[in-house]
Amino acid sequence: SSSPHRHALLRMSVRSLLRKADVVVGQSRNTVENVHKYYLPELPCELIPLGIQRRQLPEADRAALGLKPDDFVMVTIGRLVSRKAVDQLITMMARLDRSAARLVIIGDGPLKAELESQAESLGVANRVTFAGFVTEERKAELLAASDLYVSTSQHEGFGLVFLEGMSAGIPVVCYDFGGQTDFLDDGQTGALVPLNDLDAFTGACQRFMDSADALNAAGAENLKRVESFYIDNCARRYETLFSRVIEDSRKAVS
Repeated sequence: SSSPHRHALLRMSVRSLLRKADVVVGQSRNTVENVHKYYLPELPCELIPLGIQRRQLPEADRAALGLKPDDFVMVTIGRLVSRKAVDQLITMMARLDRSAARLVIIGDGPLKAELESQAESLGVANRVTFAGFVTEERKAELLAASDLYVSTSQHEGFGLVFLEGMSAGIPVVCYDFGGQTDFLDDGQTGALVPLNDLDAFTGACQRFMDSADALNAAGAENLKRVESFYIDNCARRYETLFSRVIEDSRKAVS
């Protein structure tokens, strides 16, 4: 059968499943919008975000991580695949007006060699660190040592990595397309930039590099906001929803 035919059958199966569900939960407004756009426009949906584990970040030891005390460290987390558009971050590194700017890329993937070659050709290889796949402990150490979380991902249905950056008390600079727009606000949590406007993205990062006050204010705001997205708080919302669905089912059969 043709690919369009398979896609049509899959969409029909998903619609059938959604209609039979007692309740449908979306992780973000973007996810709910896509349910309505691609499957069932009239379907009621609950909105409960994803959550991250609550943990204590270690003390930042930049020397142990190969970083200098005066480095301005930007960090990103994700698979090295086209959708993450990490090549844009490397291009940005060549545009930033500060030699102490460093980019730490956490994650591995099929584009690693290509991205390393790009960094070399742009003359920024000495300021771009490919950390590869790391343990949760090492990821926490790198986040604690960073000043800014950056992402040029083309789309995230939610974006747990943004919450991880927020939990480290650092601003987030990313594009304004995806589920992260539920909990990130331009100018308050960092910067939300029009999709693929790399000039605006670079400018936003430069402003945070040049202003410790802006950096600290957005970082403090993120520490407050992320509290709602720890997994214990998200789990309580599911427990409330489950109780309501069970009660509704009992009433329906009584």
